[in-house]
Amino acid sequence: MPTYQIRAPTAALPQGVVMAASPGSLHSSQQLAEEATRKRELRLMKNREAARECRRKKKEYVKCLENRVAVLENQNKTLIEELKALKDLYCHKVE
Repeated sequence: MPTYQIRAPTAALPQGVVMAASPGSLHSSQQLAEEATRKRELRLMKNREAARECRRKKKEYVKCLENRVAVLENQNKTLIEELKALKDLYCHKVE
């Protein structure tokens, strides 16, 4: 036969009425707290891993952009030189 423990009411009950709790519910509150702590630690660990992956992807993206900038700068330099050569050629034909 289960034993019961008298607990203070959490909400207003009529005078003389008390709540009974089984001994298992006392352990379950501790287990709930441990479970909440375990879930929190797991969530934090997953969050750290996701943040690490996000930073890695961002570095890769920035590196890709830097490479693209270098290629476009070289292309721009080449086009400017070609434009200058064409302008010189055109100026000599006009004269």
